[in-house]
Amino acid sequence: MPGKPARWTPAAGKTKAKLLDAAHALVMGHGLAGTSIDMVLAKAEVTKGAFFYHYKTKADLAQALVQRYSDRDAAHLEATLARAETLSRDPLQQILEFIGLWQDDVEQVADPAAGGLIASYVYQFEDLAPEIRTISAESFLLWRQRLGAKFEAAIAQHPPRYPVTATSLADALVSVFEGGFVMTRVLQDPTQLAQQLVHYRNYIELLFDRPDPL
Repeated sequence: MPGKPARWTPAAGKTKAKLLDAAHALVMGHGLAGTSIDMVLAKAEVTKGAFFYHYKTKADLAQALVQRYSDRDAAHLEATLARAETLSRDPLQQILEFIGLWQDDVEQVADPAAGGLIASYVYQFEDLAPEIRTISAESFLLWRQRLGAKFEAAIAQHPPRYPVTATSLADALVSVFEGGFVMTRVLQDPTQLAQQLVHYRNYIELLFDRPDPL
């Protein structure tokens, strides 16, 4: 007769968060392959039994980690878009505001190892479960969809000086983010991502006739 499913408790929720927080920090510093379960247990100060209460394998932990990252990234994307929309009615100006808001956010991050979890995973994609690759792709595609819609509206109102597509412009911003995270980690320079966002914003302003703020 199967046992009863484990009941969630506040303590269990805190333990799970500690495991995910510890794993995130370790993966950003050592990579997924270089992070062992024992390292996660030591950093989280959690027993092996508590770990296996939540995750059967390291692969399960890796999937939960990227899912949490993707969910938080999506929430931040939507919140920042909403903030940008309150600052202007013009879609192009909203895009510029959106980039500026992200620039402000990343300038507050002093730790070069922060962020960019998917960039850390991508070099090991061949060894990762299909579920992790799917979550990562869906995260990028959400950015393409949400920003692509903004760029479609901007292109309609402000014809660009050179042939571009809304999708390619949205993908370019994602590339700036992920590339900026890599530069930040390699050079141990927390200003890299903000610098790249400035360059991207300058490019958008040069590509379009910038609207007057509304």
